[in-house]
Amino acid sequence: MTVLTKEACREIIARRVAKELKSGDVITLGIGLPTEVAYYIPTDIEVFLQSENGMIGGGARDFNAFENARITNAGGLPVTTREGAVFFDTAMSFTIIRGGHVDVTVLGALQVDSHGNLANWMIPGAFVPGMGGAMDLTVGAKKVIIAMEHTTSKGEARIVKDCNIPLTAEHEVDMIITERAVIEVAPQGLILKEINKAFTLEEVISSTEAELIVAPADIKYFG
Repeated sequence: MTVLTKEACREIIARRVAKELKSGDVITLGIGLPTEVAYYIPTDIEVFLQSENGMIGGGARDFNAFENARITNAGGLPVTTREGAVFFDTAMSFTIIRGGHVDVTVLGALQVDSHGNLANWMIPGAFVPGMGGAMDLTVGAKKVIIAMEHTTSKGEARIVKDCNIPLTAEHEVDMIITERAVIEVAPQGLILKEINKAFTLEEVISSTEAELIVAPADIKYFG
């Protein structure tokens, strides 16, 4: 079994997610791994990063933030801004989200299941500060991409037949991107579209609890 560091997994996932974006998209990146997608957006496209805390036109993380340390992404980390960036209150931000004006949202997850259900906000018995904007984003965005590691730190599957922890949203996930695979959520089930070249088809299937629809001749490779 191929073993990758956590840092390598995050970079592979973020790079692959960035390839799903296209010019003109309004994109919301969730807390954690999804915010790293901003580093890898192709230079030949123009997209508009929307932060649920009240901004359109953000960029990648700003490691030299001093005076502008209050300009942050959804995770509270300082970010750069692009020319023309605009700022507004949270009410306007969620009006944009709930009004269907976000083309793509990229979110992390604890589990995704074969029905396109998402669980990403709590583990029973563990303290959580709240759901955040994930419930609104999954319903309001035109496309929902889940960016997460394929398994837990204990090697347990995150892509499961049925979620067994509290759901964030039902039937809203469109695509799952991990360090091992790209999976499309379709009415007929989970379709395996791409495999990381570092892994075999057998490794992907064995580390996925949910049944995958596999057509070997149609699978592409990335990484």
